[in-house]
Amino acid sequence: MECAHAYQRFRGCPMNGTSGANKAKVSASRFILVLLGLAALWLPERVGIAQAPARREVVAEVRFEGIRNIPEEKALLLVRTKPGREFSDAEAQADINRLAASNLCRPIAVRLDRTTDGRVIVIFVVREYRGVVREVIFKHAKHVDTKELQNLTRVRRGMPLDKGLNQLACYTIQEHLQKQGYYFANVTLEEGYDEGHERVVFNVTEGPLVRVRNVDFVGQKELAGAERLRTQIDTSRAFLQTWGGKFNPEIVNNDVAKLAEYYRNNGYHKVDVSRELRFSDDFQYVDIIFHIRESERFRIHDSVVVGSKNFSAEQLSSVVTNKKGEFFNSKVVNEDLSYLTQYIGYRGYQADVREVITEVPDNPGFVRVQYVVEDRPMAYVGGVHIVGNTVTQDRVIRRMLQELQPGQILRYPELGYAERNLARLSIFEMNPELGIRPTVQALDTPGPYKDILVKVQETRTGSLMLGAGLNSDSGIVGSIVLNERNFDIFRFPTSFADLWEGKAFRGAGQELRIEAVPGTYVQRYSISVREPFLFDRPYSLLTSLYYRDRIFDEYTEGRFGTRLNLGHQFNREWGASVGIRAENVSVSNVAFGAPVDYTSAVGHSNIFAPSFTVAYDTRDSFMRPTEGGKVEFTYEQVFGTNVFPIFNLEASRYFTTWQRPDGSGKHVLAMRSQVSWAGDNAPVYERFFGGGFMSVRGFEFRGVGPNTNGFMVGGQFQFINNIEYQIPIKANDNLYFVAFLDSGTVESKAGINDYRVSAGFGLRITVPMMGPVPIALDFGFPIVKGSTDRTQLFSFGIQMSR
Repeated sequence: MECAHAYQRFRGCPMNGTSGANKAKVSASRFILVLLGLAALWLPERVGIAQAPARREVVAEVRFEGIRNIPEEKALLLVRTKPGREFSDAEAQADINRLAASNLCRPIAVRLDRTTDGRVIVIFVVREYRGVVREVIFKHAKHVDTKELQNLTRVRRGMPLDKGLNQLACYTIQEHLQKQGYYFANVTLEEGYDEGHERVVFNVTEGPLVRVRNVDFVGQKELAGAERLRTQIDTSRAFLQTWGGKFNPEIVNNDVAKLAEYYRNNGYHKVDVSRELRFSDDFQYVDIIFHIRESERFRIHDSVVVGSKNFSAEQLSSVVTNKKGEFFNSKVVNEDLSYLTQYIGYRGYQADVREVITEVPDNPGFVRVQYVVEDRPMAYVGGVHIVGNTVTQDRVIRRMLQELQPGQILRYPELGYAERNLARLSIFEMNPELGIRPTVQALDTPGPYKDILVKVQETRTGSLMLGAGLNSDSGIVGSIVLNERNFDIFRFPTSFADLWEGKAFRGAGQELRIEAVPGTYVQRYSISVREPFLFDRPYSLLTSLYYRDRIFDEYTEGRFGTRLNLGHQFNREWGASVGIRAENVSVSNVAFGAPVDYTSAVGHSNIFAPSFTVAYDTRDSFMRPTEGGKVEFTYEQVFGTNVFPIFNLEASRYFTTWQRPDGSGKHVLAMRSQVSWAGDNAPVYERFFGGGFMSVRGFEFRGVGPNTNGFMVGGQFQFINNIEYQIPIKANDNLYFVAFLDSGTVESKAGINDYRVSAGFGLRITVPMMGPVPIALDFGFPIVKGSTDRTQLFSFGIQMSR
């Protein structure tokens, strides 16, 4: 009975006969009750909501506990729990997060008190930070505005005072000023170094603005002179000691590393570079001296390829271009790494190739170049996935991946070619500093099939260009060009949003060009559309509509017409095209006394001319070739008012005769020849005229050829030869001297009767802000000329290599 009474009281003591298992269950129940009790005592101390109401209740009042300096009205604006609303656990927790993010205080908990009418008072228990920034002051900062300083320091009014952050901000301001040329700048904290402070006061001592007066090099011997070394660094001198040339110690230190790398790349493995600073007495100028200790220049003892199991050492060694006995050149080594990777990759294998350069103990001054190959299994192309193209159609990107089709052997070099092809489209973002560019990657997935991931980022593809120019052949011209590189002639807008977001008429990778070139002697207006991949095949289609007007000494010529050209590039060297032009040619304002060649052409004539062109191009650059050449043949058959054929053969060849040890400063011998012939019925406006820039210099534009009664009437046959030798003057190759020998003739019939010869010299000036095409200034002196030829001493224009 006693035990039974105890059971009734406690409902926890086992009755007589209770098993040991039941005893264990009772002990476990007691243990759980103890844990729950401890949790109940511990939970109210956590940041959060204590004793939340079990049912929905209305908020009667919102209070804050623990604030002294923060106005309660300001704190109330930070929370969304408001009187009159139903209380929400989730909203109260969000209010805690908002209070924490405000940097005004640290929330501790939310306490709920009930009123007699069943509502709740919500009390946010907070703790103010010991110091809150009430004001930020930058004293004596004259050359950096307050907004920029605030962005640099990240110290704001109302945020918790952090003395460590404030001290770091001093160094940040000081470093920024030094980068702006204030090398002796110093920044200290007047207030803000103690948690009891309410203001942060930076005392800025800027010091003098230091400009670079001279940059000199000491110790260089064989590799390069001072002018060439200046092109390897970023530090520049002040112009007239007044403009630019601000001294930046960080750039100077980077220049030390760049010079050392430049020397190591050219075989000076033990080079040592340091810098010396010499300040003027007033500390406004600094002379920078780079001390270079070249040591010895290493030669190659031998080059070996090791590690590959898929290819023999003999196979891979045949790809290597490094030769025994040559000076070591890091550029050549990197090229060999690329050649080996491509050789292996084109055969369906991926390989990691790295170089190991070691000195040869028994042969001082020599290094062994070892190319280490780590093989990977053969792979195949899986799926191709494209991301980032919001405007550009997928097919525009996929046609740049012709050798990366699903199921094909994965030739890894094609990944790089695809990236370069996408970059050449100029329709995707290219920012090397931020590492933004089109990328094509093979995903390292299990199995032999590797998916290809293509990442692009759209960029602005439209441009409006305004310009003006002066040419000795064409006079003064203006230029207005509207260009869209990602045009889609069939993508009409379907809504106003398409126009506003720039999606209308964009996305197919076509190029639209609208050009207006008014001038004193020449006017040209045209609109053209180019489709680089017709029907997504490797054929290009160019269509254009144009009007041209040209005032010559003898007459005024106008042409209104259209051109259609279909081209195909067979490989990197060979290309061909077929075209057609349809024109209406007007001849007017013929000078008094002009021969029948002109008077018979007065009025309007029609031209309908299909053509065929084939070209072979191996030049290493389109702007300034130094190796290779180009041969181009064109045949055009003209129908219309007059019927006649036109043949043109043009060839050019370039040779590098000398270069600096680092490969720059190339002396180039350039040769070009052109032979042209038109049929007997060719009217004067389709004949050939020699002389002027890009022809036989030393003679006027259209100043060489048959002459009738003082009028240049042109000829059916043209033979032009140019030999030019180019010598760089500036170390950056942006200015070079040329000497030339031009010769040729223009004849009424095929043959050579009066062969002209001229010689001269000139300059080629590349202005980076005006693009890569150089400005050509030439002085020509006729050596052999015809009795009716017109000479000209000076000619100038924009030189495009042919």
